[in-house]
Amino acid sequence: MSFPVIKGAAYALIQASNMLLHQGTTQTSERRKNPTSEHLEKLSQHLRSFQEAVSYPPNQVYIGNMTPDDLKDIPRPWYQAPVSGASRVGKHGEIMPEDEFLGLMKIVDAFDLVVLEEEFQTGVKGKISAHPVLKNIKDLDKLSQNPGRLEEISRLVEERLAQPIYFNGKLVGCVKKAHEFDEALSDHVMFENLVGKASAVFALMLLFSRTELQPHEVEYIIECSEEACGDMNQRGGGNFAKAVGEICGCVNATGSDTRSFCAGPAHALVEAAALAQTGIYKNVVVLAGGASAKLGMNSKDHVKKGMPVLEDMLGAFAIHIGENDGISPVIRTDGIGRHKIGSGASPQAVMTAIVAEPLDKMGYKITDVDRYSPEMQNPEITVPAGAGDVPLANYKMIGALAVKRGELDKSDLMKAVAGFGMPGFAPTQGHIPSGVPFIGHACDMIREGKITRAMIVGKGSLFLGRLTNLFDGVSFIMEKNGGKEETSDFSKEEIRAMIAQAMKDFAKTLISNE
Repeated sequence: MSFPVIKGAAYALIQASNMLLHQGTTQTSERRKNPTSEHLEKLSQHLRSFQEAVSYPPNQVYIGNMTPDDLKDIPRPWYQAPVSGASRVGKHGEIMPEDEFLGLMKIVDAFDLVVLEEEFQTGVKGKISAHPVLKNIKDLDKLSQNPGRLEEISRLVEERLAQPIYFNGKLVGCVKKAHEFDEALSDHVMFENLVGKASAVFALMLLFSRTELQPHEVEYIIECSEEACGDMNQRGGGNFAKAVGEICGCVNATGSDTRSFCAGPAHALVEAAALAQTGIYKNVVVLAGGASAKLGMNSKDHVKKGMPVLEDMLGAFAIHIGENDGISPVIRTDGIGRHKIGSGASPQAVMTAIVAEPLDKMGYKITDVDRYSPEMQNPEITVPAGAGDVPLANYKMIGALAVKRGELDKSDLMKAVAGFGMPGFAPTQGHIPSGVPFIGHACDMIREGKITRAMIVGKGSLFLGRLTNLFDGVSFIMEKNGGKEETSDFSKEEIRAMIAQAMKDFAKTLISNE
């Protein structure tokens, strides 16, 4: 069997402190309930500068300047151990400041909903025009058109006709609502959707800059964030995928959106693998932008504990799946893990369904996997909020399952966890940490011979949609490529012999029938 491969991956982070203050759901809910709360008064004192965000070790891991294993050697708290000489540009991606991102939001806006104040717009145009990845982006000239007057922007915001855009604490623009009374096209929803679109565009442009893939070669795009675009007649009708591809010059691509809360990216990658393996599409891109609503979700606990607010980052990614090239890591489509409707919701049932069962299909033990990448949330964000170290909890459950199956001695449990596990390093953006942040690193490690295989695990909380109490989970194995010819179950000689024998048998049948 000739398996599909992962040919490249790119990752983007956008620091968005002002969005955290004004569009993060924790803050907007608090402002409605108690506008003079102590949390809102203290919050601004706990925000990071852009350079502090760039120097934060987990962010450097996310864009590829450090490896997940490097984090093991840095004592926590990581926010007190900035990386000396850290760069916003990494092997796998880039960290973008908020002002440049606001300019990108206007560039990707197809309906003139984003209004930027003239002086601010001129400033960001200069920065994006000089950006090595974005300087040739389609519709860059929008930053030379229709600047806004601050008085008009203020009026739109005050009359609740637009979402405010702030930078450095100053009002610099707004996002207007797209319909007079359609809630699915409100200023709030349009702001979130444009954030998702712009961050996904940045990730895709980064993918093109860091791989050999050209925009015109992309045939299918799968967008797998947690946002939904549409109008009141079809609130989640879509299509983010084609909207992103349009901006990035993917003229030969079509696409669609896949949703399953945090498990969405894993579903999308399995779909992409199937499309590439069957030859329906040669080059498929799976991508997702960030969620402005989730900025500062745990900020109350961070502020109470005197920490910087670490959830100031929008995350995004883009991954290229293609036909087997004999070199790139393969996706083992003969062992896809899935949490079935009847699997059960206990931790053991979940891990059995999405870890043990697919490995059994392939004849592997749990200990045969070199690295597991489940929910890779940064523990410095989740532990202070009482949610614990999520990746570590997953690794312990995987290790405990190996013990139960007799594949690991109980005394070796934590040693095994340390071996196949790694610290979480992704921002808590739901779908962003769910397995995919490690794919770029895994590709590097497999190509360099440091590991042979890794399992990517996506899990999702479907009950959040209030339609079912079910859980969700999907997994797949990334593995060293054995070469195009070696991926077949039979040699050429065996295939020729089988064909020759079949022809002989067929001839005998004809003679006997006569």
